[in-house]
Amino acid sequence: MNKILNFILFGLLTFATPNIASAEIGGLNSCGTSEAFQKRLTKSIKKLEGRLKKYEVASPPYIAIEKQIEQTKERFSRYSNSNLLCGKDGLPHLVADGRWSHAAEFMIPGIMFLYISGWIGWVGRKYIRTVRETANPTEKEIIIDVPLATSIMASGFLWPFSATQEFLKGDFVEGDTSVTISPR
Repeated sequence: MNKILNFILFGLLTFATPNIASAEIGGLNSCGTSEAFQKRLTKSIKKLEGRLKKYEVASPPYIAIEKQIEQTKERFSRYSNSNLLCGKDGLPHLVADGRWSHAAEFMIPGIMFLYISGWIGWVGRKYIRTVRETANPTEKEIIIDVPLATSIMASGFLWPFSATQEFLKGDFVEGDTSVTISPR
């Protein structure tokens, strides 16, 4: 079990760092060298500085806009240093064509989304299957038994292995006799 978690962690750390961007992908350039990206930064900052002139120095709106200017500069700096590729519009574009050099942009977040949504589904399924064995299952579906749900959630992070085991045992899929068929 420990080896599996180490393998998953190693895989995520290996592919989570994007490689240096190259312009060979659809006319995209590195955001750090893109003129349109720099123009977009300048335009955003000037717009915020224009709003800043409407307020007194050290007033709450003034401080809030100053903070927003700093956040904007930091965001653009992160994009510039992250080796993302920008288009002619000056916006970062994600490369989602399966290249391992761009796995951190789309594939790894996509896999994490599937894992988390699978976890939610698996935990919900397990909760429903657990409460149907109680004296009043309908009530436990309406009013969730929080301690039971929490314990099931804590055990649900290994849902791919549990699903595989249930599938191999034949408990994952209902038989044809248990499935209601429409009379149409």
